[in-house]
Amino acid sequence: MIHHVQLACPPRSEDLSRAFYAGVLGMVEKPKPPALAVRGGCWFTGYGIELHLGVEDDFRPARKAHPGLLWPDLDDLAARLEAAGHGVTWGDGELPGMRRFHTHDVHGNRLEFLAPLP
Repeated sequence: MIHHVQLACPPRSEDLSRAFYAGVLGMVEKPKPPALAVRGGCWFTGYGIELHLGVEDDFRPARKAHPGLLWPDLDDLAARLEAAGHGVTWGDGELPGMRRFHTHDVHGNRLEFLAPLP
């Protein structure tokens, strides 16, 4: 079982992370412990997922590596992402028994969202 997934973000980008992960995805920000909060970044939880955004001074987005996140309503999420300017690339039929799409977060990190077929 996985406790969390960490993605990298550039320095001083917490407000952008909040706008995407809380604003677009609808996740809830989770307070970081004080000893870790001084490092920057932010943590989010929701839909059975915990994501940590950690600051990297020489940030480069993950373009191939990505978390695969189970999501309850892919169509609604895809519409919200596209309305916010984040392109969605569907991969239905590529993974038996699953619907899925890829997108990128506000920092350019690749994300995959999946839902089992009924």
